[in-house]
Amino acid sequence: MAAVAVQSPHSAAIPDRVPDLNPTADSQRVRIVDLAAPEASTAIEVSKACLENGFFYVRNHGVTQKVLEDQFEAGRKFFQLDSQTKMEIAASKSKHLGVYRGYTGMADESLDRANQTQGDTKEGLYIGREVHPDDDEAQKPFHGPNQWPSEELVPGFRAAMEAYQAAMMRLAFQLLRLLALALKLPPEGLHDGFDHAIATLRPLHYGPELSYPDKGIYGCGAHSDYGVLTILATDANKALQINTAGEWVYVEPKPDCFIINLGDILQRWTNDLFKSTRHRVVSVCGCDRYSTAFFFEPGFDTMISVLPQCCSPDRPAKYPPIKFGNYLTDKYAQTHSSFEPSPALA
Repeated sequence: MAAVAVQSPHSAAIPDRVPDLNPTADSQRVRIVDLAAPEASTAIEVSKACLENGFFYVRNHGVTQKVLEDQFEAGRKFFQLDSQTKMEIAASKSKHLGVYRGYTGMADESLDRANQTQGDTKEGLYIGREVHPDDDEAQKPFHGPNQWPSEELVPGFRAAMEAYQAAMMRLAFQLLRLLALALKLPPEGLHDGFDHAIATLRPLHYGPELSYPDKGIYGCGAHSDYGVLTILATDANKALQINTAGEWVYVEPKPDCFIINLGDILQRWTNDLFKSTRHRVVSVCGCDRYSTAFFFEPGFDTMISVLPQCCSPDRPAKYPPIKFGNYLTDKYAQTHSSFEPSPALA
């Protein structure tokens, strides 16, 4: 996955209005967006993907193969530790109340409780922006220091994850710029509220247990993501499915590509114009599978109001303004058995 520099903006025109709400005939496929193409034409491709199903691949994204492989190797080494050792940095033990950083064990999370008979057959690790406990920002829920495995147990783990997280932040802001252009906003038209983004890296390990949807057993239950966008890297084992046109369809791993999907807050922000599609993980390989998700979300205090250009007299705003932090807290409480919200929000 060699790094490729993104070209500067060119003069290709973007439509004068947000594109038609009706999906085009090719809406079932997941587009591949080349970030090395002229920015204006790239924004048009992103817009089409957002209107169709909210999933797309990106290539020529500028993340080096070494940065990607280093974090995968660090994650594998961590997940190979025994359960007792991993639980020493359990997210439920986060020293800063409400920060929820650290390890979550197998079956801790159930993302589709109505249809699951057991928790997801995965374990993970929450890594957020590092905030010193003495910083004023650390007083907010979801902010504070991370819990890291010791350097002796997993040498280089923190360095690998922080390098990858920094690369994801750069890519996320590039994608945020393209989303703004797709909505006929100035390039930084969506940047307000992201100065202190809740940007969460989550290495994941799926066990070899097979999924049986008819029995309510999933690698990861069906859900849509909570925030603005998710950047996903996976190994070569296919398992991710999206629900499109009422059918579950695989989004297969592609070399040199990240999988991007939109979250519920962006759908809300755009008055249901851009899609946050339900997806799930169905484990079919009978082997260990690894992926790493990066969740890019607004700051805790950011108020999300429907964008005016996504409204019209016959399409009024469907949603009242909402404080993102309260929304996110509710979502975690619904899906994680080990999550306890801060008393300040109870």
